[in-house]
Amino acid sequence: MDGASDHFHGMIRHSNIHGNLKFEKGGMKLTGHRRKALSKIDSNVVQAHKRGVLTVKNTAIQKNRVAPLHRPLTRKFAAQLAVKEEQEVKPSVQHQSSDCIFVDAEASEDHDVPMFVQHTEAMLVEIDRMDAKVEMEDLDLDEPIVDIDACDEKNPLAVTEYIDDLYAYYKMTESSSCVPSDYMARQVDINDRMRAILIDWLIEVHYNFELMDETLFLTVNLIDRFLAVQPVERKRLQLVGVTAMLLACKYEEVSVPVVEDLVSISDRAYSRKEVLEMEKLMVNTLQFNLSLPTPYVFMRRFLKAAQSDKKLELLSFFILELSLVEYEMLRFPLSLLAAAAVFTAQCTLTGCEMWSRTCERHTSYNKDKLMECARLMVALHQNAGKGKLTSVFKKYSTSKYGYAAKMEAAVFLQDAE
Repeated sequence: MDGASDHFHGMIRHSNIHGNLKFEKGGMKLTGHRRKALSKIDSNVVQAHKRGVLTVKNTAIQKNRVAPLHRPLTRKFAAQLAVKEEQEVKPSVQHQSSDCIFVDAEASEDHDVPMFVQHTEAMLVEIDRMDAKVEMEDLDLDEPIVDIDACDEKNPLAVTEYIDDLYAYYKMTESSSCVPSDYMARQVDINDRMRAILIDWLIEVHYNFELMDETLFLTVNLIDRFLAVQPVERKRLQLVGVTAMLLACKYEEVSVPVVEDLVSISDRAYSRKEVLEMEKLMVNTLQFNLSLPTPYVFMRRFLKAAQSDKKLELLSFFILELSLVEYEMLRFPLSLLAAAAVFTAQCTLTGCEMWSRTCERHTSYNKDKLMECARLMVALHQNAGKGKLTSVFKKYSTSKYGYAAKMEAAVFLQDAE
Protein backbone atom coordinates (compact mmCIF):
# COMPACT_ATOMS: atom_id res chain seq x y z
CA MET A 1 0.00 0.00 0.00
CA ASP A 2 1.47 3.42 -0.94
CA GLY A 3 1.85 6.32 1.51
CA ALA A 4 -1.22 8.21 0.25
CA SER A 5 -3.43 5.14 0.63
CA ASP A 6 -2.04 4.50 4.10
CA HIS A 7 -2.92 8.06 5.03
CA PHE A 8 -6.43 7.70 3.57
CA HIS A 9 -6.92 4.43 5.45
CA GLY A 10 -6.23 6.35 8.61
CA MET A 11 -8.74 9.01 7.59
CA ILE A 12 -11.61 6.49 7.37
CA ARG A 13 -13.39 6.92 10.68
CA HIS A 14 -14.30 3.61 12.32
CA SER A 15 -14.71 4.44 15.98
CA ASN A 16 -18.47 4.07 16.31
CA ILE A 17 -18.78 0.96 14.20
CA HIS A 18 -15.98 -1.17 15.55
CA GLY A 19 -17.42 -1.13 19.04
CA ASN A 20 -20.75 -2.49 17.82
CA LEU A 21 -19.70 -4.87 15.07
CA LYS A 22 -18.99 -8.45 16.18
CA PHE A 23 -18.18 -11.37 13.97
CA GLU A 24 -18.93 -14.90 15.14
CA LYS A 25 -16.09 -17.43 15.07
CA GLY A 26 -15.91 -19.49 13.38
CA GLY A 27 -18.48 -34.83 -23.37
CA MET A 28 -20.43 -37.85 -22.08
CA LYS A 29 -18.29 -40.88 -21.41
CA LEU A 30 -19.43 -44.17 -22.93
CA THR A 31 -18.99 -47.17 -20.63
CA GLY A 32 -19.15 -50.93 -21.01
CA HIS A 33 -17.47 -53.31 -23.49
CA ARG A 34 -17.78 -52.25 -27.09
CA ARG A 35 -16.92 -54.44 -30.09
CA LYS A 36 -14.00 -53.19 -32.07
CA ALA A 37 -15.20 -52.19 -35.54
CA LEU A 38 -14.58 -55.18 -37.84
CA SER A 39 -13.54 -52.98 -40.71
CA LYS A 40 -10.61 -51.79 -38.62
CA ILE A 41 -9.02 -55.25 -38.58
CA ASP A 42 -5.77 -55.38 -40.50
CA SER A 43 -6.65 -56.15 -44.11
CA ASN A 44 -3.23 -56.28 -45.74
CA VAL A 45 -2.92 -58.54 -48.77
CA VAL A 46 0.53 -60.07 -49.09
CA GLN A 47 2.11 -62.28 -51.72
CA ALA A 48 2.84 -65.86 -50.73
CA HIS A 49 6.27 -67.33 -51.29
CA LYS A 50 4.88 -69.91 -53.70
CA ARG A 51 3.91 -69.22 -57.33
CA GLY A 52 0.63 -67.42 -57.88
CA VAL A 53 -0.59 -67.68 -54.31
CA LEU A 54 -2.34 -64.88 -52.36
CA THR A 55 -2.49 -64.75 -48.57
CA VAL A 56 -5.52 -62.99 -47.12
CA LYS A 57 -5.08 -62.59 -43.35
CA ASN A 58 -8.20 -63.01 -41.23
CA THR A 59 -10.31 -62.93 -44.44
CA ALA A 60 -10.47 -59.11 -44.21
CA ILE A 61 -9.64 -57.09 -47.32
CA GLN A 62 -8.47 -53.51 -47.54
CA LYS A 63 -11.29 -50.99 -47.87
CA ASN A 64 -9.96 -49.61 -51.13
CA ARG A 65 -10.41 -53.03 -52.70
CA VAL A 66 -14.17 -53.02 -52.06
CA ALA A 67 -16.41 -52.25 -55.01
CA PRO A 68 -18.27 -49.03 -54.15
CA LEU A 69 -21.57 -50.19 -55.63
CA HIS A 70 -22.08 -53.26 -53.44
CA ARG A 71 -25.36 -53.14 -51.61
CA PRO A 72 -25.06 -53.68 -47.83
CA LEU A 73 -26.05 -57.18 -46.81
CA THR A 74 -27.73 -58.61 -43.77
CA ARG A 75 -25.63 -60.85 -41.54
CA LYS A 76 -27.62 -64.01 -42.42
CA PHE A 77 -27.60 -63.46 -46.18
CA ALA A 78 -23.93 -62.54 -46.20
CA ALA A 79 -23.08 -65.72 -44.33
CA GLN A 80 -25.07 -67.86 -46.81
CA LEU A 81 -23.47 -66.11 -49.73
CA ALA A 82 -20.02 -66.60 -48.25
CA VAL A 83 -20.59 -70.38 -48.03
CA LYS A 84 -21.86 -70.55 -51.61
CA GLU A 85 -18.94 -68.59 -53.01
CA GLU A 86 -16.48 -70.67 -51.02
CA GLN A 87 -17.88 -73.85 -52.55
CA GLU A 88 -17.33 -72.43 -56.03
CA VAL A 89 -13.63 -71.83 -55.45
CA LYS A 90 -11.52 -74.14 -57.70
CA PRO A 91 -10.00 -77.30 -56.18
CA SER A 92 -6.61 -75.64 -56.54
CA VAL A 93 -7.09 -74.30 -53.04
CA GLN A 94 -4.13 -75.91 -51.36
CA HIS A 95 -4.57 -75.14 -47.71
CA GLN A 96 -6.89 -73.24 -45.37
CA SER A 97 -6.38 -72.38 -41.73
CA SER A 98 -7.92 -70.08 -39.22
CA ASP A 99 -5.33 -67.45 -40.06
CA CYS A 100 -5.13 -67.49 -43.83
CA ILE A 101 -6.61 -68.81 -47.11
CA PHE A 102 -4.34 -69.85 -50.01
CA VAL A 103 -5.81 -69.45 -53.45
CA ASP A 104 -4.26 -70.45 -56.78
CA ALA A 105 -3.53 -67.58 -59.12
CA GLU A 106 -5.81 -69.10 -61.81
CA ALA A 107 -8.73 -68.75 -59.40
CA SER A 108 -8.03 -65.07 -59.22
CA GLU A 109 -8.00 -64.27 -62.94
CA ASP A 110 -11.51 -62.81 -62.98
CA HIS A 111 -11.37 -61.09 -59.60
CA ASP A 112 -8.45 -59.76 -57.58
CA VAL A 113 -10.42 -60.75 -54.50
CA PRO A 114 -12.89 -63.64 -54.26
CA MET A 115 -16.47 -62.42 -54.58
CA PHE A 116 -17.58 -63.85 -51.25
CA VAL A 117 -14.85 -61.83 -49.54
CA GLN A 118 -16.01 -58.65 -51.28
CA HIS A 119 -19.59 -59.22 -50.17
CA THR A 120 -18.47 -60.03 -46.65
CA GLU A 121 -16.36 -56.87 -46.52
CA ALA A 122 -19.32 -54.82 -47.73
CA MET A 123 -21.36 -56.32 -44.93
CA LEU A 124 -18.65 -55.47 -42.39
CA VAL A 125 -18.38 -51.91 -43.65
CA GLU A 126 -22.13 -51.47 -43.29
CA ILE A 127 -22.08 -52.90 -39.77
CA ASP A 128 -19.28 -50.55 -38.85
CA ARG A 129 -21.15 -47.62 -40.36
CA MET A 130 -24.26 -48.47 -38.36
CA ASP A 131 -22.22 -48.81 -35.15
CA ALA A 132 -20.60 -45.44 -35.79
CA LYS A 133 -24.01 -43.90 -36.34
CA VAL A 134 -25.30 -45.33 -33.06
CA GLU A 135 -22.21 -44.02 -31.28
CA MET A 136 -22.68 -40.53 -32.74
CA GLU A 137 -26.33 -40.59 -31.74
CA ASP A 138 -25.26 -41.43 -28.19
CA LEU A 139 -22.81 -38.54 -28.15
CA ASP A 140 -25.37 -36.16 -29.62
CA LEU A 141 -27.80 -36.73 -26.78
CA ASP A 142 -27.91 -33.18 -25.46
CA GLU A 143 -28.33 -32.41 -21.80
CA PRO A 144 -31.89 -31.10 -21.43
CA ILE A 145 -32.44 -27.44 -20.57
CA VAL A 146 -34.45 -27.23 -17.36
CA ASP A 147 -37.50 -24.99 -17.19
CA ILE A 148 -36.45 -23.08 -14.08
CA ASP A 149 -39.73 -21.15 -13.91
CA ALA A 150 -42.07 -24.15 -13.98
CA CYS A 151 -42.28 -24.26 -10.19
CA ASP A 152 -43.34 -20.59 -10.05
CA GLU A 153 -46.14 -20.63 -12.61
CA LYS A 154 -48.76 -19.95 -9.93
CA ASN A 155 -46.65 -17.37 -8.11
CA PRO A 156 -47.67 -13.91 -9.34
CA LEU A 157 -44.56 -12.35 -7.79
CA ALA A 158 -42.34 -14.48 -10.02
CA VAL A 159 -43.85 -12.86 -13.16
CA THR A 160 -43.04 -15.97 -15.20
CA GLU A 161 -45.01 -14.62 -18.18
CA TYR A 162 -42.39 -12.00 -18.94
CA ILE A 163 -39.35 -12.87 -16.81
CA ASP A 164 -37.27 -13.69 -19.90
CA ASP A 165 -38.18 -10.36 -21.49
CA LEU A 166 -37.27 -8.61 -18.26
CA TYR A 167 -33.79 -10.11 -18.17
CA ALA A 168 -33.29 -9.48 -21.87
CA TYR A 169 -33.91 -5.83 -21.07
CA TYR A 170 -31.47 -5.96 -18.13
CA LYS A 171 -28.85 -7.45 -20.45
CA MET A 172 -29.45 -4.74 -23.02
CA THR A 173 -29.16 -1.91 -20.48
CA GLU A 174 -26.32 -3.23 -18.33
CA SER A 175 -23.78 -1.20 -20.30
CA SER A 176 -25.32 1.97 -18.87
CA SER A 177 -24.49 0.68 -15.36
CA CYS A 178 -20.87 0.03 -16.23
CA VAL A 179 -18.07 2.56 -15.98
CA PRO A 180 -14.79 2.83 -17.90
CA SER A 181 -12.31 0.41 -16.35
CA ASP A 182 -9.64 3.15 -16.36
CA TYR A 183 -11.70 6.01 -14.93
CA MET A 184 -9.44 6.35 -11.89
CA ALA A 185 -6.67 7.68 -14.15
CA ARG A 186 -8.69 10.88 -14.50
CA GLN A 187 -8.86 11.39 -10.73
CA VAL A 188 -6.09 13.61 -9.41
CA ASP A 189 -6.20 13.12 -5.65
CA ILE A 190 -7.48 9.55 -5.21
CA ASN A 191 -6.50 6.12 -6.54
CA ASP A 192 -7.87 2.60 -6.85
CA ARG A 193 -6.42 1.56 -3.49
CA MET A 194 -8.39 4.30 -1.74
CA ARG A 195 -11.51 3.11 -3.50
CA ALA A 196 -10.87 -0.42 -2.18
CA ILE A 197 -10.45 0.89 1.38
CA LEU A 198 -13.73 2.80 1.12
CA ILE A 199 -15.76 -0.11 -0.21
CA ASP A 200 -14.26 -2.53 2.31
CA TRP A 201 -15.40 -0.17 5.08
CA LEU A 202 -18.87 0.24 3.54
CA ILE A 203 -19.28 -3.56 3.47
CA GLU A 204 -18.65 -3.50 7.21
CA VAL A 205 -21.18 -0.68 7.68
CA HIS A 206 -23.72 -2.53 5.54
CA TYR A 207 -23.32 -5.64 7.66
CA ASN A 208 -23.63 -3.68 10.91
CA PHE A 209 -26.85 -1.98 9.78
CA GLU A 210 -28.26 -5.32 8.53
CA LEU A 211 -29.20 -3.84 5.18
CA MET A 212 -30.42 -5.72 2.12
CA ASP A 213 -27.98 -7.18 -0.39
CA GLU A 214 -29.40 -4.98 -3.13
CA THR A 215 -28.38 -1.90 -1.14
CA LEU A 216 -24.71 -2.83 -1.06
CA PHE A 217 -24.46 -3.45 -4.79
CA LEU A 218 -26.31 -0.26 -5.65
CA THR A 219 -24.09 1.73 -3.25
CA VAL A 220 -20.92 0.57 -5.05
CA ASN A 221 -22.51 1.23 -8.43
CA LEU A 222 -23.37 4.80 -7.45
CA ILE A 223 -19.86 5.45 -6.16
CA ASP A 224 -18.19 4.24 -9.35
CA ARG A 225 -20.56 6.08 -11.66
CA PHE A 226 -20.09 9.29 -9.68
CA LEU A 227 -16.28 9.05 -9.51
CA ALA A 228 -16.13 8.31 -13.23
CA VAL A 229 -17.40 11.82 -14.03
CA GLN A 230 -16.74 13.91 -10.93
CA PRO A 231 -13.28 14.76 -9.51
CA VAL A 232 -13.19 14.19 -5.75
CA GLU A 233 -10.70 15.23 -3.12
CA ARG A 234 -9.24 12.58 -0.88
CA LYS A 235 -10.71 14.05 2.26
CA ARG A 236 -14.23 13.92 0.77
CA LEU A 237 -14.10 10.37 -0.61
CA GLN A 238 -15.63 8.89 2.55
CA LEU A 239 -18.41 11.47 2.27
CA VAL A 240 -19.13 10.18 -1.24
CA GLY A 241 -19.40 6.64 0.13
CA VAL A 242 -21.70 7.58 3.00
CA THR A 243 -23.96 9.59 0.69
CA ALA A 244 -24.11 6.78 -1.89
CA MET A 245 -25.25 4.40 0.85
CA LEU A 246 -27.91 6.88 1.95
CA LEU A 247 -29.27 7.09 -1.61
CA ALA A 248 -29.19 3.31 -2.03
CA CYS A 249 -31.08 2.88 1.23
CA LYS A 250 -33.76 5.32 0.09
CA TYR A 251 -34.12 3.34 -3.14
CA GLU A 252 -34.02 -0.22 -1.76
CA GLU A 253 -34.80 -0.29 1.96
CA VAL A 254 -38.14 -0.17 3.77
CA SER A 255 -36.58 1.31 6.89
CA VAL A 256 -33.94 3.89 5.95
CA PRO A 257 -31.10 4.90 8.31
CA VAL A 258 -31.35 8.57 9.25
CA VAL A 259 -28.62 11.00 8.23
CA GLU A 260 -27.42 11.27 11.83
CA ASP A 261 -26.65 7.53 11.83
CA LEU A 262 -24.41 7.89 8.80
CA VAL A 263 -22.71 10.95 10.28
CA SER A 264 -22.12 8.96 13.46
CA ILE A 265 -20.48 5.93 11.75
CA SER A 266 -18.01 8.28 10.05
CA ASP A 267 -17.01 9.59 13.51
CA ARG A 268 -18.66 12.91 12.70
CA ALA A 269 -16.03 13.78 10.11
CA TYR A 270 -18.85 15.43 8.14
CA SER A 271 -21.91 17.39 9.13
CA ARG A 272 -25.52 16.71 8.25
CA LYS A 273 -25.41 19.69 5.89
CA GLU A 274 -22.41 18.28 4.01
CA VAL A 275 -24.13 14.92 3.55
CA LEU A 276 -27.26 16.57 2.13
CA GLU A 277 -25.20 18.79 -0.17
CA MET A 278 -23.30 15.79 -1.48
CA GLU A 279 -26.59 13.94 -1.96
CA LYS A 280 -27.85 16.80 -4.12
CA LEU A 281 -24.64 16.89 -6.15
CA MET A 282 -24.63 13.13 -6.65
CA VAL A 283 -28.22 12.74 -7.87
CA ASN A 284 -27.84 15.66 -10.24
CA THR A 285 -24.55 14.34 -11.58
CA LEU A 286 -26.18 10.94 -12.17
CA GLN A 287 -29.31 12.63 -13.54
CA PHE A 288 -31.43 10.87 -10.91
CA ASN A 289 -30.91 7.59 -12.72
CA LEU A 290 -30.88 4.94 -9.99
CA SER A 291 -32.95 2.29 -11.79
CA LEU A 292 -30.13 0.33 -13.36
CA PRO A 293 -29.22 -3.35 -13.11
CA THR A 294 -26.45 -4.35 -10.73
CA PRO A 295 -24.62 -7.69 -10.41
CA TYR A 296 -27.16 -8.66 -7.74
CA VAL A 297 -30.01 -8.60 -10.27
CA PHE A 298 -28.21 -11.07 -12.51
CA MET A 299 -26.97 -13.16 -9.62
CA ARG A 300 -30.48 -14.04 -8.46
CA ARG A 301 -31.48 -15.31 -11.89
CA PHE A 302 -28.26 -17.21 -12.47
CA LEU A 303 -28.45 -18.95 -9.10
CA LYS A 304 -31.93 -20.12 -10.02
CA ALA A 305 -30.60 -21.44 -13.32
CA ALA A 306 -27.93 -23.33 -11.38
CA GLN A 307 -30.66 -24.79 -9.14
CA SER A 308 -28.58 -23.66 -6.18
CA ASP A 309 -28.82 -24.56 -2.56
CA LYS A 310 -27.93 -22.28 0.35
CA LYS A 311 -24.29 -23.35 0.33
CA LEU A 312 -23.79 -22.47 -3.34
CA GLU A 313 -25.67 -19.20 -2.89
CA LEU A 314 -23.53 -18.01 0.03
CA LEU A 315 -20.28 -19.00 -1.65
CA SER A 316 -21.32 -17.22 -4.86
CA PHE A 317 -22.09 -14.00 -2.99
CA PHE A 318 -18.82 -14.26 -1.06
CA ILE A 319 -16.87 -14.43 -4.32
CA LEU A 320 -18.91 -11.62 -5.87
CA GLU A 321 -18.44 -9.30 -2.88
CA LEU A 322 -14.70 -9.89 -3.00
CA SER A 323 -14.90 -8.65 -6.59
CA LEU A 324 -16.71 -5.47 -5.51
CA VAL A 325 -13.62 -4.31 -3.64
CA GLU A 326 -11.26 -4.86 -6.57
CA TYR A 327 -10.98 -2.02 -9.08
CA GLU A 328 -9.57 -4.47 -11.64
CA MET A 329 -12.90 -6.30 -11.86
CA LEU A 330 -14.63 -3.24 -13.33
CA ARG A 331 -13.50 -4.32 -16.79
CA PHE A 332 -16.02 -7.15 -16.83
CA PRO A 333 -19.74 -6.67 -17.63
CA LEU A 334 -22.02 -6.95 -14.62
CA SER A 335 -23.79 -10.06 -15.90
CA LEU A 336 -20.46 -11.76 -16.57
CA LEU A 337 -19.31 -11.02 -13.02
CA ALA A 338 -22.43 -12.68 -11.64
CA ALA A 339 -22.16 -15.68 -13.97
CA ALA A 340 -18.46 -16.14 -13.22
CA ALA A 341 -19.15 -16.01 -9.47
CA VAL A 342 -21.72 -18.82 -9.77
CA PHE A 343 -19.42 -20.83 -12.04
CA THR A 344 -16.45 -20.41 -9.68
CA ALA A 345 -18.58 -21.35 -6.68
CA GLN A 346 -19.84 -24.49 -8.43
CA CYS A 347 -16.29 -25.47 -9.31
CA THR A 348 -15.20 -24.85 -5.72
CA LEU A 349 -17.90 -27.13 -4.31
CA THR A 350 -17.65 -29.93 -6.90
CA GLY A 351 -13.93 -29.90 -7.60
CA CYS A 352 -14.47 -29.86 -11.36
CA GLU A 353 -15.51 -27.48 -14.12
CA MET A 354 -19.29 -27.52 -13.83
CA TRP A 355 -21.52 -25.42 -16.09
CA SER A 356 -24.81 -26.84 -17.35
CA ARG A 357 -26.59 -26.03 -20.58
CA THR A 358 -29.35 -24.49 -18.46
CA CYS A 359 -26.84 -22.06 -16.94
CA GLU A 360 -25.39 -21.31 -20.35
CA ARG A 361 -28.85 -20.68 -21.75
CA HIS A 362 -29.88 -18.19 -19.04
CA THR A 363 -26.53 -16.42 -18.66
CA SER A 364 -25.60 -16.42 -22.38
CA TYR A 365 -22.02 -17.27 -21.35
CA ASN A 366 -20.19 -20.53 -21.92
CA LYS A 367 -17.26 -21.74 -19.84
CA ASP A 368 -14.65 -20.27 -22.15
CA LYS A 369 -16.05 -16.75 -21.77
CA LEU A 370 -16.13 -17.08 -17.98
CA MET A 371 -12.69 -18.58 -17.46
CA GLU A 372 -10.62 -15.37 -17.35
CA CYS A 373 -12.87 -13.75 -14.76
CA ALA A 374 -13.16 -17.01 -12.81
CA ARG A 375 -9.37 -17.28 -12.50
CA LEU A 376 -9.19 -13.79 -11.02
CA MET A 377 -11.96 -14.68 -8.59
CA VAL A 378 -10.04 -17.76 -7.49
CA ALA A 379 -7.03 -15.56 -6.77
CA LEU A 380 -9.21 -13.20 -4.71
CA HIS A 381 -10.56 -16.19 -2.78
CA GLN A 382 -7.04 -17.43 -2.08
CA ASN A 383 -5.90 -14.04 -0.75
CA ALA A 384 -9.06 -13.20 1.22
CA GLY A 385 -8.31 -12.32 4.81
CA LYS A 386 -4.56 -11.99 4.28
CA GLY A 387 -4.28 -8.21 3.88
CA LYS A 388 -5.75 -5.21 5.65
CA LEU A 389 -9.04 -5.31 3.73
CA THR A 390 -10.79 -8.20 5.43
CA SER A 391 -14.43 -7.15 5.87
CA VAL A 392 -15.78 -9.62 3.30
CA PHE A 393 -13.69 -12.45 4.72
CA LYS A 394 -14.84 -11.76 8.29
CA LYS A 395 -18.46 -11.43 7.23
CA TYR A 396 -18.46 -14.79 5.43
CA SER A 397 -16.49 -16.53 8.18
CA THR A 398 -19.55 -16.52 10.44
CA SER A 399 -22.18 -19.21 10.89
CA LYS A 400 -24.82 -16.83 9.50
CA TYR A 401 -23.02 -16.96 6.16
CA GLY A 402 -22.21 -20.65 6.27
CA TYR A 403 -18.47 -20.18 6.84
CA ALA A 404 -18.21 -19.71 3.09
CA ALA A 405 -14.87 -17.89 3.42
CA LYS A 406 -13.30 -20.99 5.00
CA MET A 407 -13.77 -23.16 1.89
CA GLU A 408 -10.75 -24.06 -0.20
CA ALA A 409 -10.44 -22.06 -3.42
CA ALA A 410 -10.81 -23.82 -6.79
CA VAL A 411 -7.12 -23.44 -7.65
CA PHE A 412 -7.37 -26.02 -10.44
CA LEU A 413 -9.17 -23.41 -12.55
CA GLN A 414 -5.98 -21.38 -12.76
CA ASP A 415 -4.27 -24.30 -14.51
CA ALA A 416 -7.20 -25.06 -16.83
CA GLU A 417 -6.64 -24.38 -20.50
